[in-house]
Amino acid sequence: VDIDVVARGHWSQALQVPSLGQDLLDGMSFASSPSFAVWLEAERRRMRATAQSVLREAALARLATGAAAEAAQLAARLVGLDPLDEGFQVLLVRCLSTAGDGVGAARQAAACRELFMRELGVAPGPALADALHTETASLTTGPAAGRAGVVAQLQAGEAAIGAGVLEAGLQCLRRAMADADGIGDPEFRVRARLALGGALVHAARGRDEEGAAALHQALALGEHEAPTLAAAACRELGYVEMLRGGYERALAWMDRATGFAADDLTELARIATVRGTILSDTAHYGPATDVLRRATALASSMGDVKQSIFAQSMLGRALLLCGDIDGAVAALDVSTSESRRVWTAFLPWPQSLRAEAELIRGRIDPAAELFEQAFALGCQLGDPCWEGIAGRGLGRVAMARHQPARAAEILLDALKRCARLPDAYLWGKAYALDALCAVAVKSRMPQARGWSDELMALAAGAGMRELVVRAYLHQAEGGHGPAAAAARVLASEIENPALRHEALGS
Repeated sequence: VDIDVVARGHWSQALQVPSLGQDLLDGMSFASSPSFAVWLEAERRRMRATAQSVLREAALARLATGAAAEAAQLAARLVGLDPLDEGFQVLLVRCLSTAGDGVGAARQAAACRELFMRELGVAPGPALADALHTETASLTTGPAAGRAGVVAQLQAGEAAIGAGVLEAGLQCLRRAMADADGIGDPEFRVRARLALGGALVHAARGRDEEGAAALHQALALGEHEAPTLAAAACRELGYVEMLRGGYERALAWMDRATGFAADDLTELARIATVRGTILSDTAHYGPATDVLRRATALASSMGDVKQSIFAQSMLGRALLLCGDIDGAVAALDVSTSESRRVWTAFLPWPQSLRAEAELIRGRIDPAAELFEQAFALGCQLGDPCWEGIAGRGLGRVAMARHQPARAAEILLDALKRCARLPDAYLWGKAYALDALCAVAVKSRMPQARGWSDELMALAAGAGMRELVVRAYLHQAEGGHGPAAAAARVLASEIENPALRHEALGS
């Protein structure tokens, strides 16, 4: 019961669980059953990560309702659980700063920098310094009067961000938020925060924590006054959790979003796309493809072209991962061609997946050309996710050409690229790491065990079931006997015939 509350209950309920943050079956060991012990360790990692997601959600929710001191206490618990998580450190600094404890915020930021340099050899990103200034609510000029002023600022901000002029666009959206507060219009207060939060999540890379704070404010204001906008806020918050690998909490957000959306078909299509992506990330391929087909049909029927492109790409990925190559190619060809027509900034994602299909079919040169194009465009756009997925593919191409050292070099570079920001897509990192483990194990590289252990920690903590199985298979090839049995058990629960066959042969 406690596990269900922590995984899918409201954060206020989850905080009441006495064992929140403690290990599953804490203090118990099962030396007589090595396979169960291996499985239990994976489940412990997943529940630790889920507990951290709950604490983060609670801190952001309290921050949104003005209880900054209480939010800081929750954020401090997070930092205590994982002091090397940059997002947790940023959240604590933001909470302290918002609570008026500027000295405490500055001390925490300094301690974070010292810790990161000592333990990791790198400084934290700019989001830490930004958190000292609580930019979400900052303005240098007073608000303008009237609804027309709010509309003008919203339109100007969204147009500027769409044109790539990020900081000017964000300032317009902050001004719209202040204007809406000034006139006291409930819907515009929600709309402005939703626009700002969405921009920070999708356009301002590395600033998801600030975006989540604005989205929690939008939800707190809109759940009674503007339920459709509250649905969008829940969806965006679930999307942020999905990027972090907090899939249980992300699904809970999708459930809340669906309740608020009612019969808004455009919003329901967007919710379904995120839900289908979550299910695919966690290897629930049958439900994922069903939901994503529904999302694609809904988006198309509403004329939401970009949402249809996104949903088609995720449908193609789900089909690719479970071995339906022909179905994947059909979906990815649509997504790729439509991206070329109206959404070039998204093109590297479906094109990289389409290239993977070519590689699986043994067409190495066409795959290499598609990956190279996607990588070049991803670098031009400066998108860590696009660079990572295309770089992974180029590493796989090198391995197919019997160049293991070159493959490992490319894959290590891809991992650095896709994880260079604290809010990057965790599944993308795990997907690239799996490819690196495959190269290392096959080539008997001395780093193979360390990389497979890293993949296990990452995938198990998030609940990425197929990648957990693959981590076990890599460990088994490296001589860890109990891992093979665990892989067979877990693979039997996943709708991927190729994975089951591989596990049975381990």
